[in-house]
Amino acid sequence: MAKTDLEIAQECVMEPIGKVGAKAGIPEEALEPYGRYKAKLSFDFVKSLENEKEGKLILVTAINPTKAGEGKSTTTVGLGDGLNRLGKKTMMALREPSLGPVFGLKGGAAGGGYAQVVPMEDINLHFTGDMHAITTCNNLVSAIVDNHIYQGNALNIDPERITFKRCLDMNDRELRRVDIGRGAKVNGIKREDGFNITVASEIMAALCLAEDLMDLKERFASMLVAYTMDGKPVYVRDLGIEGAMAMVMKDAILPNLVQTLEHNPVLIHGGPFANIAHGCNSVIATKTALRLADYVVTEAGFGADLGAEKFLDIKCRLAGLHPDAVVIVATIRALKQHGGVAFEDLKEENVDAMRKGCENLAKHIDTIQQFGVPYIVAINEFATDTEAEVDALKAWCAENGHPLSLSQVWAKGGEGALDLGQKVVELCEQENHYAPLYDLDDSIEEKIEKIARKVYGAKGVEFTEEAQEQIRLFTAEGWDKLPICMAKTQMSLSDDGKVMGRPTDFTITVRELRPSLGAGFIVALTGNVLTMPGLPKHPSALDMDIDENGRIVGLF
Repeated sequence: MAKTDLEIAQECVMEPIGKVGAKAGIPEEALEPYGRYKAKLSFDFVKSLENEKEGKLILVTAINPTKAGEGKSTTTVGLGDGLNRLGKKTMMALREPSLGPVFGLKGGAAGGGYAQVVPMEDINLHFTGDMHAITTCNNLVSAIVDNHIYQGNALNIDPERITFKRCLDMNDRELRRVDIGRGAKVNGIKREDGFNITVASEIMAALCLAEDLMDLKERFASMLVAYTMDGKPVYVRDLGIEGAMAMVMKDAILPNLVQTLEHNPVLIHGGPFANIAHGCNSVIATKTALRLADYVVTEAGFGADLGAEKFLDIKCRLAGLHPDAVVIVATIRALKQHGGVAFEDLKEENVDAMRKGCENLAKHIDTIQQFGVPYIVAINEFATDTEAEVDALKAWCAENGHPLSLSQVWAKGGEGALDLGQKVVELCEQENHYAPLYDLDDSIEEKIEKIARKVYGAKGVEFTEEAQEQIRLFTAEGWDKLPICMAKTQMSLSDDGKVMGRPTDFTITVRELRPSLGAGFIVALTGNVLTMPGLPKHPSALDMDIDENGRIVGLF
């Protein structure tokens, strides 16, 4: 029987974190250890790198996935290990997993097989406490808002128009809409509220787009929390708590250093979902890695219609980053699903369905081409892939002029990415015409229309009456010059998760818009996407345990 990801990770003899840091040129005194195998980088060290030359930036994205995911993190880790094997000084910059999917269905985000980041258990559970700090910071805002109203409401806040929600790092559908302040008056003001999952919190988004602690403090001050009885915005700065919020985040803003199974340095920092947030690790971690290494491999959540679009339209634009190459991960099983095969039948050979499913891959390639960045398709190999299926996918790429590499990193680690690594190095030297797909001066409607048409292949966008009213309000307040963060299902190019392949002649429905002014973008909610997921019928938590020696089992 094949070893689980956890068993492979537990067999790794990790190097002390100081030795790992030294490979990246990080001195021992620049590390703030959390045990022997993980550490945060110090404020002073991160700041000392500001004028260093930056290396090449490589983004790993994917096609629309199956419900189990297609291996972006695994490919990112394996590619980073492969580049190091080729003698290229390389670091990886990843997102931190959320406990929601860890205990739910999809799993963590530390890679898989022999392309993993360790200590795997720590990374997937409490790690260095960043998620807890973000949750606490978010809920401090909610507590202060409700207390302000209870203590006399000097700002004249309308309890029916509080926009800032509480959060929890767990999939818990029961918390989407809740009544608070029930019972005696001493329990507060009775009103309706709700929870987002922590990775959809604006605190998370602001952390991941901030340049430093003072920038993060300013972003906190700009956050919208409510409207007054006469319709005027109320910001965090009106409550006077941006300093306290920044204090809570003083450690969480520092990148976390860990290692791959091959002992190469990795920065893990921040973890916004890509289907409901912007899906990229922190700007601080990415820029730090770029100043320490010649090549940096990073990933953006889900398919190119979500994570890559947000990475290229939001993160790179706002942070002044210039991507050098994009790796588009595809799997035989996902292509077969897009070709009409049911999830439970994906292990069966079906060349015709796989070729039909290539329509989905073609659209994601088209999207990356529109951004003007060189790309390569990486086939993330699974044990169930047949020779006929792989040969057919290679033939399809050759017929359509798409560069391709077979990635065997799950089974072979960095050795399985030597071909991919060499081709990526060559891509980074190619002519590059990166540019975002829309102008910030476009109207909110125009920006959303461009994303829907250019990235999803939609024929147009429908806005609900509520969304239209919000657009009018946001434009009047001067918020219309911000980029757009689309909240959309990850399962389909459309806003209907059941529609596979490359749909045509469809419209995207925008039902609601939310201003994330501290993060610096407008969130557009489409279809029935939710900012607080629920657990599946058989949550992964049911298969997890720990023995009397503290050894964890069942964590993937």
